[in-house]
Amino acid sequence: MPTTLPLFPLNTVLVPGLVLPLHIFEPRYRELIEQLLAMPDESEREFGVIAVRQGRSIDSMGVGALYEIGTATLLREADQFEDGRYDIVTTGSRRFRLHSIDTSRPLITGDVEFLDEPSGESDPALIMQVSRLFGTYRGLLAGQIDVEFADDQGLPDDPTVLSYLITAAMVLMTEERQALIGAADSRQRLAAARGLLTREIGLIGALSALPAIDLAFTQPSPN
Repeated sequence: MPTTLPLFPLNTVLVPGLVLPLHIFEPRYRELIEQLLAMPDESEREFGVIAVRQGRSIDSMGVGALYEIGTATLLREADQFEDGRYDIVTTGSRRFRLHSIDTSRPLITGDVEFLDEPSGESDPALIMQVSRLFGTYRGLLAGQIDVEFADDQGLPDDPTVLSYLITAAMVLMTEERQALIGAADSRQRLAAARGLLTREIGLIGALSALPAIDLAFTQPSPN
């Protein structure tokens, strides 16, 4: 059954489990934080973060400017400045599907449906393969040359946690990260992440194999 949730549209995708700090300065969002802090039950201090589609405007396109899947986030900490601004810390909690929005008031609200987190069919081989690929990817980004022994230790065995960790950690376009959080289950998300990791590892490897180029800048001659 849909429920109404205050929305905070951003140009980024919030992944469940990820910590999201925000600086709150607009009056409508200051009011939201005040309302949340007044709630005695901290588990109910929740609002929705949802990504805005590139080049879209909520004012002109309404719900069509937003992606369908967003993430509710829980207010964990709030420090208020003398002028009323806030620095807050939130944690992504659960995904939702956005059905409609209400823009009649300054604070946008949405009718949302919270989503379950199915793991999908058990696939230990996929978990192992993706963990190894992510270890290699992480090693390449850190500048390690010998990626055969890239560190994949310390990664979670739980497919849902692993899938979201990789979704948050990879350097991706907004639409790619959005597609990952929108996957039907953890197995599908891991399978999609495997393809993205394989692509990125190949690209990083190809770039590292290119000869160095002298990029020293010289003033062009006026002649």
